[in-house]
Amino acid sequence: MKYNPFLPSWEYIPDGEPRVFGDRIYLYGSHDRFNGHAFCLNDYVCWSAPVTDLTDWRYEGVIYGRSDDPRNADGDQCLYAPDVVQGPDGRYYLYYVLNASPVVSVAVCDSPAGRYQFYGHVHRVDGSLLGGRAGDEPQFDPGVLVEGDRIYLYGAFCPPKDASRHGPMVTVLGPDMLTVVEEPRTLMPSAPYSAGSGFEGHEYYEAASIRKIGQTYYFIYSSIRGHELCYATSDSPAAGFKYRGVVVSNVDAGIDRYKPAGRMMAFPDNNHGSIARIAGQWYVFYHRHTNGHCFSRQACLEPIEILPDGSILQAEITSCGPNGGPLPGEGTYPAYIACNICCEADRPVGMTLPGKRMDARFPRVTQDGRDGDEIPGHVANMDPGAMVGFKFFDCESAALTAVTTRGYCGGGAFEVLTSPDGVPLGSIPVSQSNDWKTWTGRVPIPDGMQAIYLRYSGSGCASLLDFTLKRI
Repeated sequence: MKYNPFLPSWEYIPDGEPRVFGDRIYLYGSHDRFNGHAFCLNDYVCWSAPVTDLTDWRYEGVIYGRSDDPRNADGDQCLYAPDVVQGPDGRYYLYYVLNASPVVSVAVCDSPAGRYQFYGHVHRVDGSLLGGRAGDEPQFDPGVLVEGDRIYLYGAFCPPKDASRHGPMVTVLGPDMLTVVEEPRTLMPSAPYSAGSGFEGHEYYEAASIRKIGQTYYFIYSSIRGHELCYATSDSPAAGFKYRGVVVSNVDAGIDRYKPAGRMMAFPDNNHGSIARIAGQWYVFYHRHTNGHCFSRQACLEPIEILPDGSILQAEITSCGPNGGPLPGEGTYPAYIACNICCEADRPVGMTLPGKRMDARFPRVTQDGRDGDEIPGHVANMDPGAMVGFKFFDCESAALTAVTTRGYCGGGAFEVLTSPDGVPLGSIPVSQSNDWKTWTGRVPIPDGMQAIYLRYSGSGCASLLDFTLKRI
């Protein structure tokens, strides 16, 4: 795929940990289900791509099943966000937590994307499990750093009002990848303890991930705002981390280049991911939400810039993903690559809660069929005022000439804009159709690199499958 999401539209991989091993980039993550009722319902799978071409992703298959853990032989628990690192012995170690367990499980494999086998639980010398002893804070979302024969294990889950959770923890393991050699210590304060820390408003919530760039350690995490991935840095892997900023928000909160900084351009919910240097370029991997709830998340990526002072410029979410620049202003593009999905600017949006659905009027990416069916996605539930945005296109001598829709949308039209609050350049009328039908017109787009927004006006409700750009 040459755009976001960079995996097929019927694949749902959230919580992505990108890891370069050899000449390939491997994406490890949880595995959501299309229209699922809970997080992470499927087995772990892996996708990989050559470091020279991030549009050429290959499905590596199932690498670890829910029932492969002896504490979950009946498969009742789900596999939450994992991390994979190469150990001192050259083998690959998968760290994870089951959804109803406070301890860290580990599986091992001789290759990055082979079938992993259960290896053991992180434990102390006396055999007690990390996270399972009285007084232990629960382990969650493990992130792992290997430095020689010292293995740094990070993680925690810290709801903003839970004073029993003091912040993300770091624990040092020995070269066997399992045995604790230094007890957990708090890396930074959780929300109840953050006054005067510099983390106020962006305290740790979940999604621990660690990277080393030069001599600086970057701790990537999801803040209490949910939709943003933040980072903190230190010259030590186990202490001294200071808040630095936001790497990406999956609703573009904080970005003011094309709308007010506080305006959210998608329905907000959780985020999880990390950064990776691939063929000399740094990227942030994150996830977006689909299907009108938080249980069907998809992997996206954006290039990022790390400045000489070590700071990271917040990435703007786009439809371009791994394309390396704007998409061509010619061709038929699927609607599911929309990076902005929203309603009128004054319609309120807020965080969803697990098990809750977003506003029934809100547009959403979805698909036909069942989980695993290879059916291209579309945007459904576009009632009057609903808008989808696609960024960016090389629109030299380009016009939008067609949209494909279905639904009860009699007397409607799709207006074409280049900014969410701009003046429509024109529109393509549509009408009711039970099956997908393509409607044609001609709306010239200004030359240059442009975003394209399609806003539904009229009566009823439409679904959008794709749109077509042509050179004129």
